[in-house]
Amino acid sequence: MEWYNDHNKLFLTAIGMFLVLTYFVAIQPAILNEGINQPLPGDSLLTEQQMRGKKIYIANGCVACHTQQVRNVDMDAVFGSRPSIAADYALITRTDFWRNTATLMGTERTGPDLTDVGNRQGSLEWNLTHLYNPRILVKESIMPSFPFLFIKKTSPKEGEVVVNVPEEYLNGYQGKVVATQDALDLVAYLQSLKQVPLPDGTPDPEFLYKIEESKKNAAAAGEGALPDGAMLYQAHCQSCHQANGEGLPGAFPPLKGSPIVTGESPAIIVDIILNGYTGRVSEGYGPMPGIGGTANLSAAEIAAIMNHERTSWGNSASTVTEEEVQKWMDQLEAGELPSADEAAPGGVIQETEAKVDSANVDVS
Repeated sequence: MEWYNDHNKLFLTAIGMFLVLTYFVAIQPAILNEGINQPLPGDSLLTEQQMRGKKIYIANGCVACHTQQVRNVDMDAVFGSRPSIAADYALITRTDFWRNTATLMGTERTGPDLTDVGNRQGSLEWNLTHLYNPRILVKESIMPSFPFLFIKKTSPKEGEVVVNVPEEYLNGYQGKVVATQDALDLVAYLQSLKQVPLPDGTPDPEFLYKIEESKKNAAAAGEGALPDGAMLYQAHCQSCHQANGEGLPGAFPPLKGSPIVTGESPAIIVDIILNGYTGRVSEGYGPMPGIGGTANLSAAEIAAIMNHERTSWGNSASTVTEEEVQKWMDQLEAGELPSADEAAPGGVIQETEAKVDSANVDVS
C-alpha cells in the first residue's frame, strides 16, 4: 500500500498508462491507416485559394449543418455516386500546426452533404447567389444568409464578379452586388469538393439497404410506371430552374415555354441532363452541369424528369418512355447523336433536331 501513498509514483504511473494507451489506441492505428490508405489516382491537394476558402468555411461554422461523408446507406445516394472510403480523405491535411480541422466530416445534416457538391452544383453563379441569400434560389431554405461576403457598388470595376440578385432582395438599393475575394475563395473550396472515381476495374461499393425502384413503383402504380418526376425535379433541378419553371433571370434559363424542352427531339434533353449544356452562355446564363451522370440517374428517372418538364407550367409536349430514353442514352454513348450544345439557340437547333430525328429508331 506504500505505492498508493506516494503521489510521485501514483502520478507517474497514471501518466505512463495514459501514454501507452494513447500509442495503441490513437497513434499506432493512425500510422497504420496512413500507410494503408493511399490517395486515389486523380485526387489532388487544395490550391492556395481553395485552402483560404476552407478556412472561411470553418470560420463561419458550416460544418455545424453540413457533413462531408456519404454513408453506406441508400438514403445517402443523392449525395454521391458511392459511399465514402478512407482513401477519400488521405490527402486532407491539418489546417495549420495548431488546428486539426482536417476532414470536416461533420455529424449533422441540417443541410445537404457536401462530399460531391462540386459535381452536383459547380456553378459559380448559383453558389454566389445562394451564399448572398439562399431564399433567392430555394424559398424553403433555412440556411443563414452571408451578405457580409459581398459589397454593394453603384459602378463595379472591370473584372469584379457581379451577383445576380433580384430587386426584391435588394431592399430598394439600385446598385450591384459584388462578390468579395472571401466569397470567391469559399466557392472555390466548395467547387473542389468532388468524389474522385475509383481506379478502372475497381467496382464502386454498393449502398446498403437498397430499395429496388422497379418493385416499389410496380407496387405503387402498376407495372411499367415511372418514378415521381415532380419529386425528382425538386431534388435535382428546382434549385436553379425554380418550382415554377421560370428560372432566375440572368442566371438560370426558364424551362417554361422553352423550345428545347418542348421540342420535337427529346433526345437533346437526355444529353443535357446527362452531360450538361453551355448553349446559352452567350446570353449571360451560366453553364449547366451534367446532373444525370453525377446522380447516377436511370433511364426511368430521366424519363420521369423530362415528362414533368414537358407537361408542366403550361408546357404541353408529348411524353417519353423509359425505353426511348434508354435508346437515346445508348446512342449518345456510341456517338450516334449530336450533342445538346449543337442545338444552341440562335443557330442550329432546327438542323440538329433533324439530325436527331434521322437517327431515331422505332422502339415500339
